[in-house]
Amino acid sequence: MSSQSEILKKRTKAFSIRIVKLFRALPTTDEARVIGRQVLRSGTSVAANYRAVCRARSKAEFVAKIGVVVEEADETVFWLELLNDLGIITVSKLQGLLQEANELLAIFAASQRTARSKSKK
Repeated sequence: MSSQSEILKKRTKAFSIRIVKLFRALPTTDEARVIGRQVLRSGTSVAANYRAVCRARSKAEFVAKIGVVVEEADETVFWLELLNDLGIITVSKLQGLLQEANELLAIFAASQRTARSKSKK
């Protein structure tokens, strides 16, 4: 396994931990908890599904699994933005986490594009 994949495993796990801590810090309002559960599910799923990507047995399986990671990362960005847009959490408190979510999304989307183009050759 390449060092890049090990770095991304650690990075996505750290991201999941930050997501869990965010969830724990949310207000106890109904809307915060509903949205919080969504971001908790999608945000922790990024790391779990990336681990599955690393175990892909074929290019087709890799492309399919990296697609799931992209979807979960994108959904996490959405829920984080919604928490901010609704005033549940300020952008200053979300900024680092949202930046990491967007960076991970960009990395995995680029990987997906590369894998797709290589599988068409």
